[in-house]
Amino acid sequence: MAITTTPGAAVGTAPAPGPSRRVGPGRLVGAAGLVVLVGALVALGASAAAGGASLVPAGRAGLPPWLAGPLRGIGPAGGYEALMLAVCAGYCLVLAWAPALGKGMLWSGIVLAHVAALAGPPLFSADVFGYLDFARLGVLHGLDPYTHTAAAAAHDAIYPYLGWHDVATPYGPLFTLFTYGLVPLGVAGGIWALKVVAAGASLATTVLVWRSAARRGHSPERAAALIGLNPLVLAFGVAGAHNDTLLGLIVAGGLVLCLDGREARGAAAVVAGVGVKLSAGLALPFALLGARGSGRARWALGAAAGALVGVALIAVVGFGPDAGAIAGTVRGQQQTVAVHSLPSLVSRTLGDGRLGGGVRAAFTGFGALAVAAALGYAWRRPGRWLEAYGWATLGVLVSTAWLLPWYALWALLPAALSDDSRLRAATLALCAYLVATRLPLAYPLLG
Repeated sequence: MAITTTPGAAVGTAPAPGPSRRVGPGRLVGAAGLVVLVGALVALGASAAAGGASLVPAGRAGLPPWLAGPLRGIGPAGGYEALMLAVCAGYCLVLAWAPALGKGMLWSGIVLAHVAALAGPPLFSADVFGYLDFARLGVLHGLDPYTHTAAAAAHDAIYPYLGWHDVATPYGPLFTLFTYGLVPLGVAGGIWALKVVAAGASLATTVLVWRSAARRGHSPERAAALIGLNPLVLAFGVAGAHNDTLLGLIVAGGLVLCLDGREARGAAAVVAGVGVKLSAGLALPFALLGARGSGRARWALGAAAGALVGVALIAVVGFGPDAGAIAGTVRGQQQTVAVHSLPSLVSRTLGDGRLGGGVRAAFTGFGALAVAAALGYAWRRPGRWLEAYGWATLGVLVSTAWLLPWYALWALLPAALSDDSRLRAATLALCAYLVATRLPLAYPLLG
């Protein structure tokens, strides 16, 4: 057998190694962004655990060790604004250079960022205590959370940590029954269980977005980074243990099923999301219009109707006919005003108080027109139903007087699953505004 060699190479020696792979500047910049983002999240949680009462509304009366969490004692309080801006700067760097990072590095950063957000105390909101309080009303005190408020059991151990005392639950029966199962864990155990659920749901949503983008030939790195490393998702959704993260997972599953041609299952999943929070219902007509384009609208509509009957039966069996009181609660909640919602900002700029009637009516009309226009677009172009849903969601968020930072999760879902660059840009602009509403240095600009 003849042995051939290349000129100048010794017989039996290993081939010379090829040139080493050079790390490009994009990968270095993206990696630096990940380090900044994760480090700032850890510092933010440590600052809150050190006594940042403004960051942990539930800790107004004190921050016991179980509430401060594992980051307690590793850093000083203060520097909140700089840390939040650092999280945003890191996010921008990663988003710009996400494809250069590669799957391993990007996912390591996403997981570490979620762990950092999970480890800190509940940030910026006491809503997670409200979730558990509604469950404790039912399990421990025999009171229907759809007709009773926290004030009906003011002696409960969770009461001092609540942000709301006079509102019945605005959440769907599936979520409420789920929280019933957490009551035996006690206050501390229930709160941290909900934080784990929020982190796990957010990670699972990011996995769904990655896989869907890869199947459709979009950049999975950029799609996953858009939602999985977003400051509002991490610092508000996960750190605050908001149920919007669980809602996002359910709706994301429904949207992906519809995109994959399984419209009946997808429509049923979206209806299940309504059982968590009524806002999930906005996705349903767009998913059905998408099914119309594929000729499977009848199956999707039937599955949605069946799922809706199932959710209604669960509500009635679990809570009786009074479960229908949720509609009035949600309607009343929509009459409240978040000071940095866009309608309120415009109203104060015009000198019409916190929210003048004319301004409210104008924004309500704008939101209705935005949804109607999006539905019309999806009717004419059913293949673009996802983008239409994204624009409708932005229209609703821009027009509502009750706008909170974690609601950005609703808009990030269609933006991450879509390849519409304009939709992504508009969603990121809204995200920037929502971050600014929580930065005191921006308050002069926001009225």
